[in-house]
Amino acid sequence: MSNDAKGWDRNRMAARAAEELEDGMYVNLGIGIPTLVANYVGDKDITLQSENGMLGMGAFPFEGDEDPDLINAGKQTITELNRTAYFDSATSFGMIRGGKIAAAILGAMEVAENGDLANWMIPGKLVKGMGGAMDLVAGVGRVIVVMDHTSKHGESKVLKACTLPLTGKAVVDRIITNLAVLDVVEGGLKLVELADGVTEEELRAATDATIV
Repeated sequence: MSNDAKGWDRNRMAARAAEELEDGMYVNLGIGIPTLVANYVGDKDITLQSENGMLGMGAFPFEGDEDPDLINAGKQTITELNRTAYFDSATSFGMIRGGKIAAAILGAMEVAENGDLANWMIPGKLVKGMGGAMDLVAGVGRVIVVMDHTSKHGESKVLKACTLPLTGKAVVDRIITNLAVLDVVEGGLKLVELADGVTEEELRAATDATIV
């Protein structure tokens, strides 16, 4: 099926992910669509953490206002807040491994119906390394994945079982795609919300995983 006219674009997916956040939370944003969540936090008292050593990330800068010294983990320029703190990587991962981060919003290449996550490498492709992904899924309170529901070839990325190397086993709590919001529950995935214009029949047709 063509998703051109239906479903959510990247910004709407990021805005939907921002709805998951509550006042007082410390949140890590992964590379890709999740970085856009910073633009949709609004008036909520959320502190965004970047694993390269920044606590209190602001939204993306306007053109001309970029500071090349201020970057997120995806090497995109960002803004600081009046309460931003800076530290080394060891301190950053101490926060993550010590359970201080309430939630991580991450991208993914594949997610399985039992919450398995594959988001760090495709065999045969050159990658810089695991990065912070494995620490994040093991150390944070809640893992929310934001991703396209299908690949460029129309194949489901929401699977019965992942085929790519895993980042973590049974770590994902909620999946937000361009087609729907799904929760990992006993026996498969539970439909929470359909994206604009998408029917349940279309969602099921685009999903390899079991929707209970």
